Amino acid sequence: MPTPTELGGLMVPAVTNFDDRGESLDVDAFSANIRAYIKAGVSGIVVAGSSGEAPLLTDDERAVLIEAARGLVPTDRWLIAGVGAESTRLTVERARDAAHRGADAVLVVAPHYFPQTSVPDALLAHYQRVADESPIPVLLYTIPQYMHFVLPPAVVSRLALHANVIGMKDSGGDATVFSAYLASQSPEFAVLTGHGGTFVSAVTAGARGGILGVALITPTLALAAFEAARSRRTADAAALQAQLLPLARDVVGTLGPAGIKAALDAAGLRGGRVRPPLLPLDEARRRKVAALVDAALAVVAA
Repeated sequence: MPTPTELGGLMVPAVTNFDDRGESLDVDAFSANIRAYIKAGVSGIVVAGSSGEAPLLTDDERAVLIEAARGLVPTDRWLIAGVGAESTRLTVERARDAAHRGADAVLVVAPHYFPQTSVPDALLAHYQRVADESPIPVLLYTIPQYMHFVLPPAVVSRLALHANVIGMKDSGGDATVFSAYLASQSPEFAVLTGHGGTFVSAVTAGARGGILGVALITPTLALAAFEAARSRRTADAAALQAQLLPLARDVVGTLGPAGIKAALDAAGLRGGRVRPPLLPLDEARRRKVAALVDAALAVVAA
């Protein structure tokens, strides 16, 4: 049976769909989105990431989402499960469960509740144990917007040597830090960007791809930007990045899951409610999001 090989390309961090109160999972809506992204040609799906409201999910819900996605994601494309937790023990347990349910790899956000866990020695010990004990490969994940610190490049360079650490996702968007991460890239360790506003520049600098929230809204436009950047069609890539930027900055970056879900509704995909304590957008913001989506889709249709 075919399996994913080289880590790279454009992947999407799927939203988690809920009922009208934001309480129970809506697996039908979740599955409809997955089918749309696979049809669009993405290289993989990430379940239970930041765009998927991972901190608000139970472990049982994570299991349901992984199994639902596994039934839809072809075995030659990546299915990656977010398993990060504040406890090393729970992270390992989630990694084992994700493997059992068919995930190809796990995405592990750094622990960040206690400041003492963000020091290099604690991060190294955490990730090394997770990588040692996870039955499937590990991707490091740094998202300063939510972690409130940057995964140190020196820590990444050490972890990149571990046989079971195959890459990382950086959602920070800082060019200097990203360049330091790229210094650790090798045939065995891929650096991916999670920052839609700098997607083209990251790929041009050497990133092997991205896991982009903005690609949830318009995968066709994001795929075109990736191909243009990878092919060194500089003018085309810059023009496509300019079209992605408003959605990446004003929807994904500023409004988070509620903005992404409103954008999906406007794009004809399945968004719906966020889970409390997150709040849905008010009507004025929904209209602004819809206008941004319409502008991006008009580019795709042109």
